Amino acid sequence: MNINIKKDILRPIFQMDWIMNVAITLLLITGIMFVYSSCYISDDIPVRLLYKKQIGWALIGTLGYFFFSIIDYRTLRKFSWWLYAACLVLLVAVIFIGKEIYGAKRWLMLFGVGIQPSELAKLSILILLARKLSIPGENFISWKPVLLVLALVGLPIMLIMQQPDLGTSLVLLPTTFMMMFVANVPWKTIGTLALIGITCISIVLGAVFIPEKLGADKVVQAKVLHFVGLKPYHKKRIDVFFNANQDPLGAGWNKRQSEIAVGSGGLWGKGYLKGTQNILGFLPRSVAPNDFIFSVIAEETGFMGSTIIILLYTTILGCGIRTAFVATDKFGRLLSIGVVAMLFTHIFINIAMTIGFMPITGLPLPLLSYGGSFMVVMMLTLGIVQSVYIRSHHSPIIYKQGRLWETAPGS
Repeated sequence: MNINIKKDILRPIFQMDWIMNVAITLLLITGIMFVYSSCYISDDIPVRLLYKKQIGWALIGTLGYFFFSIIDYRTLRKFSWWLYAACLVLLVAVIFIGKEIYGAKRWLMLFGVGIQPSELAKLSILILLARKLSIPGENFISWKPVLLVLALVGLPIMLIMQQPDLGTSLVLLPTTFMMMFVANVPWKTIGTLALIGITCISIVLGAVFIPEKLGADKVVQAKVLHFVGLKPYHKKRIDVFFNANQDPLGAGWNKRQSEIAVGSGGLWGKGYLKGTQNILGFLPRSVAPNDFIFSVIAEETGFMGSTIIILLYTTILGCGIRTAFVATDKFGRLLSIGVVAMLFTHIFINIAMTIGFMPITGLPLPLLSYGGSFMVVMMLTLGIVQSVYIRSHHSPIIYKQGRLWETAPGS
């Protein structure tokens, strides 16, 4: 009997997607190596030892990854509303008692450890959206359920923007749209929402450039920015994106130095621990281990190293898409696609901003960038994908009236 119990416990481990496991492990090791590379020469002892903290967060994330892989992902449905409510409470708490670092109030200190509720919010929103969008018989032809989904996403986004944290908002929106698409929300509805989004972006860009072009004074420009929900530093980042030379020693510094670091790596790079942009301090050490870790990697390993990183990410994304295809229920399919969309958005925006294709948004790179809450949440979401993959091997599928319904065990 004990042998059978052990087999039941170990079975999920053997049924895991080990291609994904290998890709994740390689990225985690690479991240630790280059967090060390970006900090080892610093005169600030705490900064120099960030790689040790990264090892700790990677280990915690790995434990969470295997835990979420082993448990049945369908149990998450039962706790989705509780997780969502808890994250809303934490997001509100950040506004009042959060710790401010570099002008942003995004952290709560618990027992001496800083956590980012906005990262936890990504996980809770992902689970709740998968639940709402997978309700059997839900009619998304009507606008009522669609608006409810948007409200569930919009409320935490509004709280996150108060921190302020534009990057997280940029991740949640495309993730929501992708999950709605997979949930068979009508094209007409998605197209209408996309048109509204494009209109909003146009209004924001107009608020940044038009008043200045029309000769409005600074007071009027500030009022227009406030009206559309932008702060002065948002305008500065957008201005720098379109013209980095207008403030090369200020707001445009990180963008310019990142582009130099990536470009100077050449085909094979300058060698590990030999990136001059990093060693000489041109790429600030306050951002090199997190938002600009890809710049450090590209400078030291060149085009070939960068390509390997992108291939590893592509492998993980491909495994996630495959899991969505083999999932035995809609809830699991939406969870997998949600994780894939969230990871892809993080990867695309971060790499695009380091090579100058997008404005600087302060969005870290999954599994590579330094960060505790971010690392753990990313590993938990990937663990959920593994759980879906494992259960796709032995869960029976129930069809009713031509529609895929929930599977019997654990539903």
